[in-house]
Amino acid sequence: MKGNPDDTGSIKNSSSEEAKLDLEMQDFNDHIQRSVTNDPEDNIMTRLATLSKTLSSKNANDMETFQMDKDDFNLESILNYIVKFNKDNGYDMNEIDVVFQDLTVTGKNTAASVLKDVTDVFFKPFAMIYNRIQNKKNNNAHSLKELPKTRKIIRNVTGFIAPGTLTLVLGRPGAGCSTLLKTIAGEAHTYKGIDGNLSYNGIDKDIMSKYMNNLLVYNPELDVHFAYLTVEQTLNFAITCKTPNIRYDNKTRKEYIENMKDLQEILFGLKHVEKTLVGNDFVRGISGGQRKRVSIAEAMVTGGSIYCYDNATRGLDSSTALEFVQALRTSTNIYQNSSIVTIYQASENIYELFDYVTVMYLGRQIYFGPTNEGVAYFENLGFLKHPRETSSEFLTAITDPNARKINPEFHDISIIPSTADEFEALWRNSKEFVQLQNQIDEKLRKYTGGDDPLQRLKENEKLIKQKHTSKRSVYTVNYLTQLKACCKRKWEIILNDRSYPITLVGASTVQALVMGSLAYNTTYSTVGAFSRGGALFFSCFYFAIMALAETPSLFLDKPILNKQYGYKLYHPSAELLAKQLVQFPIQLAAIVIFAIVIYFLVDLKREAGAFFQYLVIVILIVQAIYSLFALLSALMPNESAAMGICGITMMSMVIYSSYMIQRPSMYWWFKWFSYCNPILYAFEALITMQFHHLEMPCTPFQLIPNGPSYQNIDPRINQVCGFVGAAASKQIYNGRNDVNGDVYLDLAFTYSFSHAWRNFGILFAFIFGYIIIACISVEIFNPIIPSSDKLLFVKNAKITNKMFEHFRSIAAEEDNNIDVEKIGDDGLSKVETMLSTSSTEDHKLGSKDIFTWQHIDYSVLYEKEQRKLLDDVQGYVIPGTLTALMGESGAGKTTLLNVLSRRTDVGIVTGDMLINGQPMGSSFERRTGYVQQQDIHIAELTVKESLLFSARLRRPRNVPDEEKIEYVEMIMRILDMEDYADSIAGISGYGLNVEQRKKLSIATELVAKPSLLLFLDEPTSGLDSQSSWAIVQVLRDLAKAGQAILCTIHQPSATLFEQFDRLLLLKKGGQTVYFGNIGVDSRTVIDYFESHGGRVCDKSENPAEYILEVIGAGATASVTDDWFEIWNSSDECSNTTKEVADLVQKGSSVAQPDDEDLSSKYATSYPYQFYQVLNRTFTQMYRSLPYIMPKLGLTTLGGLLVGFSFWDIKYTVIGMQNVMFANFLTIVISAPLMNQIQTQAISSRELFEIRESKSNTFHWSCLLLSQYLNELPYCIVFGTIYFICWYFPVQLNYDAKHAGFWWFNYAFFFQLFYPSFALMVLYPSPDLPTANILLGLLFSFCIAFCGVFQRPMLMPGFWKFMWRVSPLTYFVSNQLAISLHDRPVVCSEEEYNYLEPLENMTCGEYLEQYFQTNTGYVNNPNSTTNCQVCQYNIGDQFLESIGISYGDRWRNIGFFCAYIGFNLCIMVTGYYIFRVRKASPKGFITSIKSKFSKK
Repeated sequence: MKGNPDDTGSIKNSSSEEAKLDLEMQDFNDHIQRSVTNDPEDNIMTRLATLSKTLSSKNANDMETFQMDKDDFNLESILNYIVKFNKDNGYDMNEIDVVFQDLTVTGKNTAASVLKDVTDVFFKPFAMIYNRIQNKKNNNAHSLKELPKTRKIIRNVTGFIAPGTLTLVLGRPGAGCSTLLKTIAGEAHTYKGIDGNLSYNGIDKDIMSKYMNNLLVYNPELDVHFAYLTVEQTLNFAITCKTPNIRYDNKTRKEYIENMKDLQEILFGLKHVEKTLVGNDFVRGISGGQRKRVSIAEAMVTGGSIYCYDNATRGLDSSTALEFVQALRTSTNIYQNSSIVTIYQASENIYELFDYVTVMYLGRQIYFGPTNEGVAYFENLGFLKHPRETSSEFLTAITDPNARKINPEFHDISIIPSTADEFEALWRNSKEFVQLQNQIDEKLRKYTGGDDPLQRLKENEKLIKQKHTSKRSVYTVNYLTQLKACCKRKWEIILNDRSYPITLVGASTVQALVMGSLAYNTTYSTVGAFSRGGALFFSCFYFAIMALAETPSLFLDKPILNKQYGYKLYHPSAELLAKQLVQFPIQLAAIVIFAIVIYFLVDLKREAGAFFQYLVIVILIVQAIYSLFALLSALMPNESAAMGICGITMMSMVIYSSYMIQRPSMYWWFKWFSYCNPILYAFEALITMQFHHLEMPCTPFQLIPNGPSYQNIDPRINQVCGFVGAAASKQIYNGRNDVNGDVYLDLAFTYSFSHAWRNFGILFAFIFGYIIIACISVEIFNPIIPSSDKLLFVKNAKITNKMFEHFRSIAAEEDNNIDVEKIGDDGLSKVETMLSTSSTEDHKLGSKDIFTWQHIDYSVLYEKEQRKLLDDVQGYVIPGTLTALMGESGAGKTTLLNVLSRRTDVGIVTGDMLINGQPMGSSFERRTGYVQQQDIHIAELTVKESLLFSARLRRPRNVPDEEKIEYVEMIMRILDMEDYADSIAGISGYGLNVEQRKKLSIATELVAKPSLLLFLDEPTSGLDSQSSWAIVQVLRDLAKAGQAILCTIHQPSATLFEQFDRLLLLKKGGQTVYFGNIGVDSRTVIDYFESHGGRVCDKSENPAEYILEVIGAGATASVTDDWFEIWNSSDECSNTTKEVADLVQKGSSVAQPDDEDLSSKYATSYPYQFYQVLNRTFTQMYRSLPYIMPKLGLTTLGGLLVGFSFWDIKYTVIGMQNVMFANFLTIVISAPLMNQIQTQAISSRELFEIRESKSNTFHWSCLLLSQYLNELPYCIVFGTIYFICWYFPVQLNYDAKHAGFWWFNYAFFFQLFYPSFALMVLYPSPDLPTANILLGLLFSFCIAFCGVFQRPMLMPGFWKFMWRVSPLTYFVSNQLAISLHDRPVVCSEEEYNYLEPLENMTCGEYLEQYFQTNTGYVNNPNSTTNCQVCQYNIGDQFLESIGISYGDRWRNIGFFCAYIGFNLCIMVTGYYIFRVRKASPKGFITSIKSKFSKK
């Protein structure tokens, strides 16, 4: 129902109208008998609740056949009821007049740029010379650097949006439609500047954005939701955050949320899937169309006054799209809000619901006015509208020089505009523009003087704000309610996806058992002091690694959060706090288990106070580290940058924890960090509590001297313990060789027990400090990367004159007459000519094989019952025909395509799918092409490279490469992709635009030249009508060339629909309601429905919309006829069954050719596959500077940090310990590097599993091995950089024997090892967060057994085996052996142990026999008193004490090779078991048990 706005667009509500409304409502309540409630006394909202309850009681199968009585749901009556109640309680709907004059938005010139790659980092001088030579050689005179740095995205746009009106924005992709909507909605953060007048009720845009931007709602084109929330949970959350203080019938908040949720679900047909996960491209959930409905419903509950919907009908079928706009029309009329909508494919019925339309053309506005005058305006300019063309198609076609048609009978063709500037000039000089200016002036005068409109809006909004909400707040509910809602949502996500808590708790338990048993019953003697301290430090260090591993997952939700921040649902800080609060119970469970196991296995101090202090401190340090990493991540633009900064921070915290370097040994340049390091305070609190008043007996072999010759000496005078603090402790223990724990900590760490509880408070300060800073940061700073459809060309790309001048045109600072249409325009006729000749005559496609399917049923387990998604579907596709697959959103179109193409991984499929009457062979997948709805591509590959990759691997090896290249170029010409052939695909919003990405998806399948069948899932989704027409024309010509095509389509125009030969129409439940020819002017299909009880189709109607309406498609549509039963009993169904049987019989009787190529699963040999994938991965990584640069920065900064922290290591005992820790840290830095590797590799795995594996493009092992091999050059180079930054500041032995071998060990072999370790964990894992946690577990496991935290001699018997098994044992051993071999040791004054020799003996004489069997030396051998004994005199003695030998270095090299090979084998085997065979870990273990039990 369309409103009748006056020139101001407002609908007046008089008192008489209110009385009339009351009467209508009373009448409505009194006489309508409800088919569900059957109670005339119930008001509208009560009936809605009853209807919802009825629907909720039906299971999934019942909902497929349920037909809603229109009397049970009347949106207009419901909204009128709510509005009247609000008015009765003093709240008037906000009516806002938006006016924009000469609106110009300037942004970065993101039209095009040259992609930077590794060359720009390492070889820039050589690259500059090479590029100049190449440019001269190729005569490429175009340089993108010549383009201006900024550009006017839209310019001089003028118009208004009146209350109670709908405004339609039309234009092709890149015309500036989205920019206009974002600017009006206040989402202009990423633009450089906004000029011109933009006001709301006379309020300036800046003031409106500051104080009332909650009334401005921008709904983006792409659907981003939390995949693991159900539809019900998603809507409940949005409504909770927007629940007003004034609620109809004084409902409680809970009742209001439930009723509003029901209203949206019923309105958009989501009630039957309310318990289903929303899902995404990688998580199974509701259909794409249903996901779009959720996005719309979420936006509609935000309580805005100005709604900006960006391509809101993308992915919706035509009936649902119409229902959405009708609902928008109704709510706009009643609420008096306003909506401005971009729709690429608007039907005539949809177009007529709008009040105003504006047309955008390359950033210029060429029309604004009433919708019923738009067509006439352009017809008066000399353009011709085709009779079957919709108004929106015609208006959009005006902006396409290849699609617009000139009226040959126009009086003066020479004055017809041809460029965007000419169109704009005519518009701004037209009488319609003058009228528009007059209307705007009148609106502006209305708000001059009088009451302050801003204050009126504030007062009105204050009425609906929850108690304790700030007057200046733009949020509806108070902070506490927001926090509770965010916590509830986070908890629901965890309950729906339990992999994270299970993995975290499981990993912590396993690690605690390992580490606890490793230090099992650690002795209280001096030899156990280091192990006891190591166990305490590991308690802090382990969770630092786990927090680092979870950093990438923090970025998975950012697009969703950015959208909801724009909706003003909640404070960003509320979400940050909620994440901390909800994760705390899970972390607490993991910590408690970890702490209990560690504490009692290690045998720490058995006192209640000490235990609970240990538990509390570990809890606090975990929270502090997680809070710190959350803060740093909030300030970073992407996960790679976050991993880099968090990795460096983790390294710094470990180094400056004083466990490795004590404060007296720290250099001034980094010492400051120790004072702001939470791990230091936690470690000090833990270790001082455990060692307080601890009396440590000296271990016998540490006594100096000891042995048979020293049995009769006085141990109080002539003997000392070779341990820190022993001499000072003699005074406490009356000369006994016991060591006091407090003395030991004071001398070794400068720790004091008096700091234990002080540090408790400091940790609290750290936690709250980090959280407060993070909360403030996210409120005032959000590092959103500006997104735009930016073409990124590789170096030396061929940029055509047409494309370069196009860039100049759109980036021009001043208006000019340069226009793309006048430069190098090939025209559509050239493409059509080439299509009709080259593709249909020279390149015959497809084959004579016929694909049939019959009795196809498909069911999945849903809420513990089998839900049938496809019900007895049959049909066929004949070569040379174009078959459309239609139905409403959720009818099973994509499901049927997936079943027919053998792409389903779950559920039960029954029925027959045959090729020429024979079963499908192993080559079926590569003989078919499948264009998915999601346009997923390798971001770093150019268009041409992507197509060549597909062509080379999916076409037989015996086809010459020249022919493949020629065919790729032909497909690019057909799809008009030559201009951006050398541009990379990029990611959504930063690379190819929607149309270009869709074309790339189609071309990727076309270049494979599928011989059997081409499947396409909504190839026109997200495209404007001209692009959709071009795509379908390409499909039409492919069919003419012999290709068999089955294509789903959502919103076809009449002309588009009639390009198809045959139609398969599905209704809810995957039931067939028609299969057969469409016929000329769609008469065949129309006649079928009219003859079987459908209403008569009007000549002006779109046949596609007609048939969907007849069968009851749409969220709230209802029909009484069961069209599934009608079809099954019809003659047409019988004929189809007979045709299928005849095709099967005919095909089975024909001898099948013995084609060896068709018998193989892959088109090419394995070596060829491997070469192509290896080359692609190399290119991908070479161009991934956002991945390479953080990797380089981490290794460089990490090397400098460790190197200068251990600057010029002394030749002391502490110096040897520092050498050990410095070498240990070279291993630790691989933790964040491995997280980066996993983050990079997961995207390639997802692309392969979603698309490439389904078409048998190449063997899966090629991907795994290629990813590993391409990591190695970067790892080795960056390892070398780390070596330089680390080795020389530490100042170890510089000769080639030592330095060269250290490089060989670390910068070569270790760099071969850790990528294999990271990928071994990633590829079998279900997702990235799980892989991150498993990596943290396994890596910490290896670290625990490398001999640093616990010396091998102190390990329990079994764990000594694990020490030998841990790969890091041998890396640490080699690096330490190289660093300390032949290194002299000279004790410092503090390190000497002092004792008295026997009378009449010198120190040398007294200790001579001791040093014959023990290590060390006496510093004053000729002295007769106060002997100074040093424990070691050469580094090899220290190595021997920790089980390391310099002579084992080459043996260890062999172990390195074995471990690397083992990792690769596990990587390949694990991927095959868990990703190829789809075995679950539980099922895998069960199958192994059953096999052994049989034996």
